[in-house]
Amino acid sequence: MLVPLEWLREYCDPDLDVHGIEERLTMTGTKVEAIHHHGVREPERFAVGLVLSCERHPDADRLSVCTVDLGAASTDGPATIVCGAPNVAAGQTVAVALPGAVMPDGTKIKRAKLRGVVSEGMICAEQELGIDSHPPSGREGILVLDELGGEPPAPGTPLADVLPLATEVIELEVTPNRPDCLGVYGVARELHAATGAPLAPAPWVPDLGSAGPLGQSAGGEPPADGGPGAAPGEPPAAVSVQCGELCPRFTARIFEQVTLGQSPPWLKARLSAAGQRPINNVVDITNYVMLLSGQPLHAFDLDRVAGGQLVVRCARDGEQVQTLDGQTRTLDAQMVLIEDADGPTSIAGLMGGARSEVGEGTTRVLLEVANWNGPNIHRTSWALGLRSEASARFEKGLAPEQCDHAQALATRLLIELCGASVLPGTIDLGERSPVSGTPASAPRIHLREARVQAILGVPVARARQREILHALDFQTEDAADGLEVTVPPLRRADVTREADLIEEVARIDGLDKLPATLPGRRPAGMLSPSQRLRRRAVDALVGRGLYETVGWSFTSPARLGELRLPDEHPLRQAVALRNPLSEEQSLLRTTLLCSLLDSAAHNAARGSADLRLFEVGTVFRDTGGELPEEHGALGVLLAGRLAPVTWGAPEPPQADFFALKALLEGLGEALRVEFDCEPGEALPFLHPGRCARVRVRAGAHARTLGWIGELHPEVARRFDLVGADAERGLPVALELDLDGLIEAAPGEHDYRDVISYPALRLDLAVTLPEAVPAAQALATVREAGGEKLEGVDVFDVYSGPQVGAGRRSLALALAFRAPDRTLSDDDVAPLRERIVAALAGLGGELRG
Repeated sequence: MLVPLEWLREYCDPDLDVHGIEERLTMTGTKVEAIHHHGVREPERFAVGLVLSCERHPDADRLSVCTVDLGAASTDGPATIVCGAPNVAAGQTVAVALPGAVMPDGTKIKRAKLRGVVSEGMICAEQELGIDSHPPSGREGILVLDELGGEPPAPGTPLADVLPLATEVIELEVTPNRPDCLGVYGVARELHAATGAPLAPAPWVPDLGSAGPLGQSAGGEPPADGGPGAAPGEPPAAVSVQCGELCPRFTARIFEQVTLGQSPPWLKARLSAAGQRPINNVVDITNYVMLLSGQPLHAFDLDRVAGGQLVVRCARDGEQVQTLDGQTRTLDAQMVLIEDADGPTSIAGLMGGARSEVGEGTTRVLLEVANWNGPNIHRTSWALGLRSEASARFEKGLAPEQCDHAQALATRLLIELCGASVLPGTIDLGERSPVSGTPASAPRIHLREARVQAILGVPVARARQREILHALDFQTEDAADGLEVTVPPLRRADVTREADLIEEVARIDGLDKLPATLPGRRPAGMLSPSQRLRRRAVDALVGRGLYETVGWSFTSPARLGELRLPDEHPLRQAVALRNPLSEEQSLLRTTLLCSLLDSAAHNAARGSADLRLFEVGTVFRDTGGELPEEHGALGVLLAGRLAPVTWGAPEPPQADFFALKALLEGLGEALRVEFDCEPGEALPFLHPGRCARVRVRAGAHARTLGWIGELHPEVARRFDLVGADAERGLPVALELDLDGLIEAAPGEHDYRDVISYPALRLDLAVTLPEAVPAAQALATVREAGGEKLEGVDVFDVYSGPQVGAGRRSLALALAFRAPDRTLSDDDVAPLRERIVAALAGLGGELRG
């Protein structure tokens, strides 16, 4: 929310500059996000001028050469100024920017020659001064001060004494629990409490209107004529509310003899500084009152309200309303609208309708100030894609009492600025209105001095507590052990218990005053076994040069389609969100591959095609139960070179299936689990024949925990991960069930002595059918070798005519070791024979 500082100081003016005010507000909980400057700079270089003469420029039809009396602002007598405004004329009192002045857009005025004539300044228009940034058609031209009414200022008068030229603007972050700070006066109350500076009386006191039935005077006499469209003696308008739970209060007043026109410069300047566009005096008053009180309101042209009656009701599915922005909105049955005899005329709490808007010819105004259900307004705003200043306030939950504030303030301004007369009485329906009876008693909370000290750690005197609460508009009475506090209407949604009052006392008294103390007991925190294993897995990947990414937990149906997943595939069983932020984030992800591919595509598009990424996160699947299935997962993606190019390694190795498999084995070593990669049915997004399922051995059993493989070329192309260099190959990826992996990891590790006796090493070359995987051969060797076989690895593979068609040769390096002696060839010979026999069972033969 934007708050012009000049406006704020009208109600609370502490002896602080803008940065001091920023510090006090932020330290007491009303965060100042930024400080902006609105209007001109160097305001002393702007002065009032009197146009003595105005002649057409000799070399330009649209320019005029003016002689301007600047009084004491010019030591060289009248100045010559070239002006392009069509409405400039001799005898006018105008606003002049002198050489050295800086305009709101940063332009610096200089003495310059225009078409051969030297111009010594600029005669300004409202938009050039930042008073009215978007004047409508027909209001172009310079600002003529004579037209503002009253005695025109003398030439040479500082323009800042006549017009609001500049102000600092503070941008506030108002949290949802503080709707009382959505108005300038509410912020002024906060500043008053935070600084102790005096607070001006509320601007809505006194109320120039009256309560009671509309059209009935204080003496009870009805008017003789209710106006056009109403029978004699009847009120000119009527309102009915058919959905009281969504409209807790609705008030309306009637104004006649309204003179429509421009707002005075002070009003337009404040609206512009607060980010609002001035339109006309009636509409500007409604925006001004909203910004000051925090309560939105809307003005209807009463003569354009068909039948003189408004009905507040829920819309019907498919019902349409044309709003003030010219758009036709289609509503549903959960939205609230206001209609007259000809149908819907506005969307409640969001925006008025074009059919009944105030415009040229308006002389009678029905001023509506209502209270709407916050969650319903938020839903309507989101569903229609329509967010307004009004909806931003209503959705945070305003108090019904604020309707009185806005009506009283708007009544005074309509009388003062529009010459309007207000009809006696007010239409007032719903909660806390005279029609509904006596309002509910105000909530009272007991605040104990001892409890304040117990929570804050320091005592706060009862007198100081009372002072703070009174400054924030709470009422207090003394009690034996503290205070009885009455909560004001604008804080009832936020302050509901004693702890809330203690928070109010603490933030205003100064959180920086609270001592830094340590708890009496400091429990030692530690990681659980599963957390330690998870961290070990992450450290293992980081230690091997991978970078962790954090992606969205959301995905889209289109993303799953880009993975070539058929509709019946299990990874299509995604959980759909009821209120997604967008279509791209409408599902909970079923695989980490989507977010890894998004990260890879983002990097590749920016010239980083060599990627080593991993992600740890949660995946979800809709299994038809009450809650979805979810588990932690770990995903890895490699692409391009595995190491940077150096002079010693101009062609570093490329990412491929075996590089990723080595990474998987390194992860297994870190977690002390053994992985097997077995052929299986290829997933749709993997390259057929270059993928495998990952199984983990746990005792005598093995379970499948994920997949590993090269991406399908079509998937890689869809994510722009296929480069022009064909030798680079396709990206490779894997995904594991991290929860299952941690469950399979041993919790405790037995100490095993380091054997000091040397190993006996033996090489075997064996031919096997190509259909026998190397992993199966290694498992057979380990089983046959027994306890003395310390390790076995494949160090060479050969296929060719020397081993025959359909066969390949594996060169195996075996290491044998005993804990009590050095093994000899005779000790190992039986084990070698047993291994050869076991391999023969797989169709293996020794070479040579």
